[in-house]
Amino acid sequence: MNFEKFIRTRQDLALSLNKEESSVIIYLMHITGFSSSDLYLRLNESVSKELEKKFDEGFKAYLYDNYPIQYLVGYQTFYGYDFTVDERVLIPRFETEELVENVLMYYDMYFKNQKVDVCDIGTGSGAIGISLALEEKNMSVSITDISKEALEVANINKEKLQATNVKLYEGDLAKPLFGQKFDIIVSNPPYIPTTEDVMSLVKDNEPNIALFGGNDGLKFYREIIEQAKEISKDRFMIAFEHGYNKNSEIEELIKNAFPNAKVIHKKDMEGRDRMSFAFIGDFNEN
Repeated sequence: MNFEKFIRTRQDLALSLNKEESSVIIYLMHITGFSSSDLYLRLNESVSKELEKKFDEGFKAYLYDNYPIQYLVGYQTFYGYDFTVDERVLIPRFETEELVENVLMYYDMYFKNQKVDVCDIGTGSGAIGISLALEEKNMSVSITDISKEALEVANINKEKLQATNVKLYEGDLAKPLFGQKFDIIVSNPPYIPTTEDVMSLVKDNEPNIALFGGNDGLKFYREIIEQAKEISKDRFMIAFEHGYNKNSEIEELIKNAFPNAKVIHKKDMEGRDRMSFAFIGDFNEN
């Protein structure tokens, strides 16, 4: 059997079990060390019995045991960087890349190459904060998490990706940062309401502490917005990812704390309301 047929038969099996066909390429690249272009050049080459056995024995954890492919291979690509992930952290989602992209856009618009202090609250794997630090060298980034285990993974990513302008803090949301002041506060906190059904692939594998945000999904936004008063400079920005139907409630929470805030909502690539940005202080586009 050549690689082309091997890949096609495994993709057909994955689809029949309601799994993603892309997972076949991801796992095959992982166990062979091939790039996607390497695989393309080898489509007509024969697959050894040893490789076939190794693939099928490992891949069954994803197909039949509902184990995420990202945990199986040990990483998730986020904003062009390969972040180590395992059961200690939430798997970074592609839509969260849009939060990073918008923070960078607003930095360019409002901070104009100034050195800024940024905090990523509830960082998990470190994907948001580390990506920002790697993309913009004028950002000094502090990342927090209440989970010691999550911060261990974030530190692995910091070291692996050589994000030298990142500092890690263990503690509840922004509390370990009290006494410091920041220009940009960014967070993608747990926002799934505890009453909402979540597919078993996520609920049974990813840390629930990183998923659920109280009865209405807003528990951590309330706390972060209140804590922002302790850690913000006179002129600062808040950037949130949140549930698709929470725009008005997020804006109300922000306005209650900062009545003069300018709040902008953004949709994700699928057209869902997903991000809110608040600007407090002297912001203009000139």
